[in-house]
Amino acid sequence: MNDKQLPDRLEKLKIEVNQHNYRYHVLDDPAISDYEFDQLLVELRAIEGDHPEWITPDSPTQRAGGAPAERFTRVNHPAPILSLANAFDGDEVRAWYQRLFRLDERVTNAEYVVEPKFDGLTVVLHYRDGLFELGATRGDGQVGEDITHNLRTIKSLPLSIPVNPEGPKPPRYIVVRGEAYISKADFDLLNKGLERAGEKVYLNPRNTAAGSLRQLDPTLTASRPLKMLTYSIVTSDGELPSTQWETLSLIKALGFPVTEHVRRFSDLEEVIKWCESWVQRREELPFEIDGMVIKINEIELATDLGFVGKDPRGAIAFKFPAQEVTTRLLDIGVNVGRTGVLTPYAMLEPVDIGGVIVKQATLHNFDYIKDKDIRIGDRVRVKRAGEVIPYVIGPVESVRSGDEYPFKPPNVCPVCGEPVENLPGEVAWYCVNSACPEQLIRNVEHFVSRGAMDILGLGIKIVEQFVEAGFVHDVADLYALPRDQILALEGFGEKKVENILKAIGASRSRSLGRLINGLGIRGVGEVMAGDLARHFVDLDALSRTSLDELERLEGIGPNIARAIVEWFTRPGNKEVIKKLKSAGVWPVSEQAGKPGLDEAALPFSGLTFVITGTLPGMTRNEAKALIQSCGGKVTSSVSRKTDYLLAGEKPGSKFEKALALNVEVIDEAELRILVE
Repeated sequence: MNDKQLPDRLEKLKIEVNQHNYRYHVLDDPAISDYEFDQLLVELRAIEGDHPEWITPDSPTQRAGGAPAERFTRVNHPAPILSLANAFDGDEVRAWYQRLFRLDERVTNAEYVVEPKFDGLTVVLHYRDGLFELGATRGDGQVGEDITHNLRTIKSLPLSIPVNPEGPKPPRYIVVRGEAYISKADFDLLNKGLERAGEKVYLNPRNTAAGSLRQLDPTLTASRPLKMLTYSIVTSDGELPSTQWETLSLIKALGFPVTEHVRRFSDLEEVIKWCESWVQRREELPFEIDGMVIKINEIELATDLGFVGKDPRGAIAFKFPAQEVTTRLLDIGVNVGRTGVLTPYAMLEPVDIGGVIVKQATLHNFDYIKDKDIRIGDRVRVKRAGEVIPYVIGPVESVRSGDEYPFKPPNVCPVCGEPVENLPGEVAWYCVNSACPEQLIRNVEHFVSRGAMDILGLGIKIVEQFVEAGFVHDVADLYALPRDQILALEGFGEKKVENILKAIGASRSRSLGRLINGLGIRGVGEVMAGDLARHFVDLDALSRTSLDELERLEGIGPNIARAIVEWFTRPGNKEVIKKLKSAGVWPVSEQAGKPGLDEAALPFSGLTFVITGTLPGMTRNEAKALIQSCGGKVTSSVSRKTDYLLAGEKPGSKFEKALALNVEVIDEAELRILVE
């Protein structure tokens, strides 16, 4: 073969090896022997060895991983990677349906898609021009960690799409969500090999898979038998299917691995029966699952149903009964949370639950201990709810010896010694001392965290030092730290102090949503803080809101609304707001419009948009964010409820449907005019 023919041979080899990888690792239907496959790979490596400048990221030879990374970099997801609410039996699934019916009667005709709930690590996969370019962990749902090099080592992950030349043409840009895992058989083989080598074995497939993908050295990841399954499209610049069932068909046709254990139903009782059948059959599957996922099949309906917190209403996880064991309750401790809640926890005689050694478990609250008659010294039943969080179910009363004794809740905070109180109608007990060191340290730690004000360099140890030194009595004091006195502390040099103060100063420019999240209002997390920032222009406007106004906002119930209002009425918190404003930490929300206007005054309030085609001056995600910031709603498909179709180049079938339904079609320039 002459040098002119080598580039063509190289491309042919890459396609062949990728196709055989797909048949072997995804379809489980190899077309050639291992020896023949190895010979193709040897030839490919030989050509690339002579011409390293020809090596591309989609080459099968790049699965072994690159050089070790020093740390993982953060990746902003193109859309929220949401979690799911849980149902633990058929009645809770029926209650979920009833909640949906009260919101939208279209669910009476809904179809459902039921999929296994994989017990692995969620991964977010980016493809551009058919090539795998980025992979990330879920992280907090908004921001994950870049593990691209590690993901390349998974042979069931396509490095390029389509692996089947006869399949559908892939979009120019597509992001797919999936789950990385280690099969039960591979996990057993891995542990047997470790045993033979006299090394420590792993406890369970889930943690092993997660740990493998978070190795800084990709060659270590490549040595683990990782697999992957995909189940949704996060975003794409192409035409997207209108149902979850079609979505699974599309990503499978594009060459992504999709489980065959998926069913579609039109009757909710059949859904429940199917989920319940897998409680006993779960061991039949080659991979670990901790439940089944029930999804509304019609994507537009699921989207219209909205979400609560970080949970989309259009899907729910049917969780299997957790594993259960018994062990000795040695003592009961009490934690103080950053909102002052006192939470009891069980100190247990160590016990193995599903491959995890458990030494502590939650006891929920003091009423729970009393109602269950849980005593120190009891033999107690413990399980992991959803196989994740261990908690005490109750005592085994029949084996009591008489040496057990009841637990007495503390009258004072175990940290600061101040009295605790119980609000009427609530089971929680609170330390009401806003200067409680435990609360203060955790409040400041939360305030400076990535999801809040993102102040680099202010770790928990430094926060503790500043609190102990008396520099910080609330989060606002961070903006008035005494430079000279900090320099006098042990371990603080000029450069370190300069970097800390610089990072604190930079945080003044953070968004209103981040600041609201940083305040630590009970029940208000990152997602809800962002929602509040879209409705209120600044903290003053939020502080003047009423319970009724808050409860009208999607995702906010009466308890959270009350917590928000009460937070702003407390004198100490009013002082914090005053100090923040004086320190110049006063972001104003552009999304909320002019001061004093509510959502109804926004230009797109009550309007529904659909976006199609390639826009000249912005991405589709940017257009969606612009519409939402102006009070509009963006859905995935055109219907009679659609007010505008925002169309770019190559709009596709949505354009035709909009014309047929007399939906007004606008371009990017017209959208900007409407905004103004």
